[in-house]
Amino acid sequence: MVADSGVSPADPSGAPHRTDVLVVGAGISGIACARALTEAGVAVRVLERAGHVGGRLASPDLPRGEGAGSARPVDLGAAYFTVSGSDEPGAPEFAALVSDWDARGLARPWTDTLAARDGDGTWEPKRGPQRWAAPGGLRSLVADLARGLRVETHRTVTRVTPGPAVDDEAACAVVLAMPDPQAARLVEPPLRAAGVLAGREWEPVIAVALGYGERGWRDDFTAAFVNGHPDLSLIADDGARRGDRAPVLVAHTTGDLARRHLDDPDAVVPTVVDAVGELLGLEGRPAWTHAHRWTYASPAQPHDAAYHLDDDLLAVVGDAWGSPKVETAWRSGTLLGRALAARVSC
Repeated sequence: MVADSGVSPADPSGAPHRTDVLVVGAGISGIACARALTEAGVAVRVLERAGHVGGRLASPDLPRGEGAGSARPVDLGAAYFTVSGSDEPGAPEFAALVSDWDARGLARPWTDTLAARDGDGTWEPKRGPQRWAAPGGLRSLVADLARGLRVETHRTVTRVTPGPAVDDEAACAVVLAMPDPQAARLVEPPLRAAGVLAGREWEPVIAVALGYGERGWRDDFTAAFVNGHPDLSLIADDGARRGDRAPVLVAHTTGDLARRHLDDPDAVVPTVVDAVGELLGLEGRPAWTHAHRWTYASPAQPHDAAYHLDDDLLAVVGDAWGSPKVETAWRSGTLLGRALAARVSC
C-alpha cells in the first residue's frame, strides 16, 4: 500500500500539519517499528529508497544453476537468524512470531551445527543455537511483516531537520532505521542524534553467490565460519538452508578484502572462487557468479541501549542496538515503536 508523498500543508496558524510518524528504511527494524506503531493506532509511513522492503535481509532472484531461466531467491545479506529464547523485552514475542512463520511455511529450522575452520587450517563441527532460514529468502519475512503497512518505495531521503521534518515534510516523529553512518549523513546539530551517530564505525562485506552445474561438495555441509582466512569469513550452502538443494553457495569476504574493492565489488570474484574451491575441495568452477557490496554490514561496536529516542522526537533503530543479529533488529524496532506510540499524538 503506497501513500502519496509531499510537503505537509500548514494550518491557518502557520504551524505545519503533522499527520504521520515517518520511518526511513524498510529493513526488518523499520518495518517492525511501523508494525508496532500501527498496532498502537499511530499513523505511520515507511520511506524506502530501494524498490522493495528487506534492507540487509536481501534475497535477489538469481539462477538456480546453469539454467538462466530457473531463477530463485538467494540470501546475500544475513546468512540466517536465531531465536534467543530469553525473557528480555520483546524476545518472547519474536519467538512467537518465528513459530507463526514456521507454521505458515515461511521460515524453517535449518541447522544447529556449522563447520569452523581454525587459523591452522583444521576443520571441526561447532554446535550452537538453531539457525533458521526461509524457503522464499529472508526478505520474504520482512515482506510478510509489511503487509498492510503504508510503504513508499523509491523514496530517497536527503535530510532530517528539527521539527522534526524529512526533506521539509513535517512529521509527528522520525525514525531512522539504517546503519549509523547512513543515518549520520541525514542529521546534523542541533539534532541530538547527530552526536549519538557521529564516528560510529562499521565493517564492510562483499557477498558473492556462486552457482554450479551440480552440487560438488559434501552432502553434510551446511555452512562454515572461515576463521583466520585472509579473504573469506563465511561460506553457506544456499540450497541446504533454503531446502531446495540448489547448487548455489554464498561466500562472505573479510572486511579487509571488501575495503579494498568497495568501488568495484566484482573484482573480488576470482579471489573468492579460488578460495571457495580450495576450501571445499571443488573440482569444477561456478557457471555464474554475482557480487553484492555491503559497505555497512555490521557495527564494529554495538550500542548498549535497544534504540535511541530523544526530545527532538528523532529515533534510531537497527541491529547495531544490541548484539548484531536479526532478532536484535526486530526487537529494536518493535520496542521503539511501542515507546514512541506512548509519546506522540499526531
